[in-house]
Amino acid sequence: MDLRNRKVLIIGTGLSGIGAAKLLIRLGAVPVLYDENLEVKKTAVLSKLPKDSKGEVVIGSLPEDLVGEIALVVPSPGVSVEAEIIKRFQQKEVPVWGEIELAYRYAKGRLIGITGTNGKTTTTSLIGQIMEEYYRSVYVVGNIGNPYTEIALETKDDTVVVAEISSFQLETTENFRPQVSAILNITPDHLDRHHSMENYAAVKERIAENQTDKEVCVLNYENEYTKAFAERCSADVLFFSSVRRLGRGIYLEGEDIYLAGIGPAAGSDRKKIMTIHDMNLVGICNVENVMAAIAVALSAEVPLAHILDTIKRFQAVEHRIEFVATKSGVDYYNDSKGTNPDAAIHGIRAMSKPTVLIGGGYDKQSEYDEWIEAFDGKVKAFVLIGQTADKIENCARRHGIENIFRADSFEEALKICTREAVSGDAVLLSPACASWGMFPNYEVRGKVFKDYVNAL
Repeated sequence: MDLRNRKVLIIGTGLSGIGAAKLLIRLGAVPVLYDENLEVKKTAVLSKLPKDSKGEVVIGSLPEDLVGEIALVVPSPGVSVEAEIIKRFQQKEVPVWGEIELAYRYAKGRLIGITGTNGKTTTTSLIGQIMEEYYRSVYVVGNIGNPYTEIALETKDDTVVVAEISSFQLETTENFRPQVSAILNITPDHLDRHHSMENYAAVKERIAENQTDKEVCVLNYENEYTKAFAERCSADVLFFSSVRRLGRGIYLEGEDIYLAGIGPAAGSDRKKIMTIHDMNLVGICNVENVMAAIAVALSAEVPLAHILDTIKRFQAVEHRIEFVATKSGVDYYNDSKGTNPDAAIHGIRAMSKPTVLIGGGYDKQSEYDEWIEAFDGKVKAFVLIGQTADKIENCARRHGIENIFRADSFEEALKICTREAVSGDAVLLSPACASWGMFPNYEVRGKVFKDYVNAL
């Protein structure tokens, strides 16, 4: 699409929106940044754009005469495709591309796309480091916090882009097509937006919908949704498993990770490549993340020796089962990125000591039974906060959890934790809920937790 001198409506003025606007300005288009939030200041938004650019900003309601001038709509990930403003333009047959699709249309080189309910950031970061240490031109972008649009025009034919892609971003893809994709897992999350697991899974699967059998899709054999997707995936499927031996793929057996039928093991039955003690990450979830990263990196033609060397030096991603400090004999772990029950299950399973657990937050219409069942006697005290506190407490009591505390603030919750934990225990922030309502995002929640712990 030739966008020169044409108006493009960008819905949202955050990182994604500003990134899209900068790319559109370089393409000669006229970006119109729109935000219905009346507290957003035009001058503040315009200050983030290049000087003397043609960019416009509209706050509040969208003028009807402007609607007819729009050639393309670029919604931020937080805007649902079911929003009235999106439907309004779809009825007029105006194309709707998300920031990821917009960037893809103008980027060069090879693309690796990673999605999944949990583990995306750790796996993307690990793959990014593997690529950065092997290839000359590498960018790590997407839901990890770096807009793809910011670097799209900097890419060259030999560039490798590693992108973390959320379900919100996949709703508005069209031609998006990674050479290597990965769906790490699909478990209940964001059902307030996607309405059902079937819809949520279908959106996740879009990451591979344009791939051919010449390209690779890495899938989790032990997840019911990703395993089922393999039957209809058009790409060459490469499985990983933490439970069973595979004829072709990467799997865990005991404490050892094996390759079978791929890479250096392509001509043999199987090849042991490392043990779980060779990595700095903890928990079976991270073993799965590492296996997925190996599969992706091998598919991107990185030598195994290089991959393993990077894995052995890789450190845990901030806010994901992150060890913070030991204070008075108590180990503190920050798992603020555990924003849904399945992620929080991995968090508690990684604990090996009696644990004081902080849970609760914004309600995404999740159910908490499987999370509570995963406590397996480890949780000695359960401290609840936020909008979901009642729902989680009722669920916990049905499962026989009795030592439950309620806190009206995050600071109060932290004080309860330090009071209840004794030497030899662990304190784990792994809320199973989003942070909205108490914090702007999980990063701020995790930082507050770490600042508190480090000040003890």
